[in-house]
Amino acid sequence: MRVHVLGGGIVGLACADELVARGHDVVVVDRTPGSGASAVAAGMLSPAAETWHGEPELHRLGVASLRLWPEFAARLGVPLHERGTLLVGHDAGDGQEVERQAEVLDLLGVGVDLLGSRQVRELEPGLGRVARGFRVADSAVDPRAVVATLLARLGRHVAPAAPSAVADAVVVATGTRLPAPWTPLVRGVRGEVVRLRTDDPPGHVVRGWVAGEPVYLVPRAAGELVVGATLEEHDAPPVPTAGNVLRLLQAARTLLPALDRAEVLACEARDRPATRDHLPLVGPTYDPRTWLAAGHFRHGVLLAPLTARLLADAVEGAAPDPALDPRRLLDSPAPTGGTS
Repeated sequence: MRVHVLGGGIVGLACADELVARGHDVVVVDRTPGSGASAVAAGMLSPAAETWHGEPELHRLGVASLRLWPEFAARLGVPLHERGTLLVGHDAGDGQEVERQAEVLDLLGVGVDLLGSRQVRELEPGLGRVARGFRVADSAVDPRAVVATLLARLGRHVAPAAPSAVADAVVVATGTRLPAPWTPLVRGVRGEVVRLRTDDPPGHVVRGWVAGEPVYLVPRAAGELVVGATLEEHDAPPVPTAGNVLRLLQAARTLLPALDRAEVLACEARDRPATRDHLPLVGPTYDPRTWLAAGHFRHGVLLAPLTARLLADAVEGAAPDPALDPRRLLDSPAPTGGTS
């Protein structure tokens, strides 16, 4: 089939790579591929740490996609950080957040061992004061490296504009801005991160709460550390704000005091693409030529390899996963001809 993939973020590129591997004639259409949410994402591959109350489907999908990541990363030649994640609470109130997270996981059949302050600091000696914590065995990846490798692999399949030839199938993976008539299905939720460089990075990914403020610290190569991330509904362009950057740095320094000496590399913001039920849109629409791979919110990196497989299956005629079927959010058949 001749397939146009609209959007060159990690989801669109992963879908294109899978479709090319299956023998389809694919063009990724994006003027600035990799410049959206993928450019600032922390790259945590952690369904356990990312699971919230009332999100069992996201956990199921995250676990399934995490299983695909070792093979996916090996095919791309991109390393995974596999020392696991520590979830920690700074004070007694934050420790209750840790306990609540453990309860959520217990309901999903994921058992964790709650740790006291001394046990947590034995695992991560550079931490400051912590009240409670637990460790989950998961991974992390550098999304920028993944995007760069996918772009290199796809090469001539990436173009700034759609070719003149009409596509048999169009895959819409344009992040927070979907073309009509799919535009209302996704909204932007701003996230801000700070990139640091430190001589004393943590060995684990660290996620935690400090006086009720959520924060994560994700180590990368060469001492880089990604600190994030805010979560804010807004209508303005996504730009870093002084207040949010200050809150992130204060929380990060409380958890990891050595960050006082860290070099600030960048403060960045992007919109996350969210649907009204916070589940992605992966599969067919009422337009027989259009499929969606969109609305991944906080989970685009984690779900990229699973999305690629499910989307390629759907383009080839398989039924979509009911939890991800875009038609669940469409009240009636949409007009055709909205994409090209």
